[in-house]
Amino acid sequence: MNRKKTPKWWSKWVLGAVLVMASITTPVAGGQVAASVQSYKTLEAGINQVITSQRMRGVRSSIVVRDAHTNHVVYQYRGDQGVTPASNVKVLTATSALEVLGKDYTFHTDVLTNGTVHNGVLDGHLYLRGTGDPTLLETDLQGLAIQLRAAGIHSVTGHIVADDTWFDTQRLSPGIYKSDESNYYAAQVSALTLSPNKDYDAGTTIVTAAPTKNGKPAKVTLTPHTNIVKVVNRTRTVPKNQATTVKMNRQYGTNTIVVTGNIPVNAGSKRQWVTVANPTAYTADVFKLALAKQGVKLSKEARVTRGKTPAHATMIASKESMSLYYLMMPFMKYSNNAHAEILTKSMGRAVYNEGSWNAGLRVVKETLEKDGINTAGIYLEDGSGMSHKNKVPSEKISQVLFAAQSKDWYKAFERSLPMAGINDRMLGGTLRNRLTSPLVKGKVLAKTGSLNRTDSLSGYVKTKSGQDLIFSILTENVNGSARPDIDKMVQVIAAQ
Repeated sequence: MNRKKTPKWWSKWVLGAVLVMASITTPVAGGQVAASVQSYKTLEAGINQVITSQRMRGVRSSIVVRDAHTNHVVYQYRGDQGVTPASNVKVLTATSALEVLGKDYTFHTDVLTNGTVHNGVLDGHLYLRGTGDPTLLETDLQGLAIQLRAAGIHSVTGHIVADDTWFDTQRLSPGIYKSDESNYYAAQVSALTLSPNKDYDAGTTIVTAAPTKNGKPAKVTLTPHTNIVKVVNRTRTVPKNQATTVKMNRQYGTNTIVVTGNIPVNAGSKRQWVTVANPTAYTADVFKLALAKQGVKLSKEARVTRGKTPAHATMIASKESMSLYYLMMPFMKYSNNAHAEILTKSMGRAVYNEGSWNAGLRVVKETLEKDGINTAGIYLEDGSGMSHKNKVPSEKISQVLFAAQSKDWYKAFERSLPMAGINDRMLGGTLRNRLTSPLVKGKVLAKTGSLNRTDSLSGYVKTKSGQDLIFSILTENVNGSARPDIDKMVQVIAAQ
């Protein structure tokens, strides 16, 4: 899953805003396929042909297509049937976050102290307090250290206390399997976390293996460097033109990353995003290294600990994140699971003063209900869609997509959706290599979803005749992948 390349954010956002078209986007009762409107007979026939094909036998599906302007359902197949939506859950999470937190919502990371400063010496502890910023980088921690220097602090007698109490201590949602925990898409969630680059995969480090001399181990590095991660290097540099077989995996329950395999002398480096256990300690450790780099000395007795910032502590440095308006782009374009879970807990904290999955998911349901969407049939365990136990009917997702159009934050949501067939990652996102024919390229904005035996796609489409339609296609119990079949259905819809 090596999908990484740091985007050129601002130019891509501007271009995305120019390219995003005016938005969008039906058939059955009792499990029978039927059309609601006579003019959509070709749509009915085309989708029915796909869902009754040999490839789709045994697949559990829920499909709804509705008019984006009138909300009229023009086709539905088991639209009220709950299906595992995979990352289509992010449609609910994103719209709820924009409604509850607001598009101008930002995260803050602060440095505070309970001590006093005299002659450049801070006599007391430094508290590094987070509120969940998934975009915090090593350079930001360097910036906090620079602010300390600017405040006249050159040495500290106390400890570095990492404060992640903005969220609860449940780091992984119930749907994360043990075998997933090393992978970037299953990062632990903390109110104090760190991203290795501007893809903003919070809670991960980039492990890079580069060839050295034939017969010698590869050079393995971490970005950013951290002392809480131990690297076991079992690699070997081999003669040129041999296969690269390097693998990287964090041992379960530890911060030991084992790197194995061969890399030829003439090969490029191999890199992989690997999660860390305990993002709080990871962030605090990189902050400690940043202090040293900026010449802020700690006492020999100083330790990195976890705790809560005293109520009357004094703030001495602060970093504010980009707004949710901009965070929506990497969140939805790249289908970032950590962003989804952080926003879910943030909603719980904002409404119920409880940064937990239970509180956040309660807020999501209540937000849907305020828009008149009956949440019966919706069951959620997380905000990202990683759990196979999540169940959502396609009619609900399509209703959310319709309701979103009337919101003042809609443009932030619309521009965040992957755009079909547009190769640039910051525009096409997870749809950049799909739906590339002239009929649909650049005319479909939709959220992808994929788990083992589960595929989904929900969003807006501008049809051949100029109609704006909303669609939600959810499938589970799939043998292989249902993406080709889903894409056929979308092309049928677009042909209207």
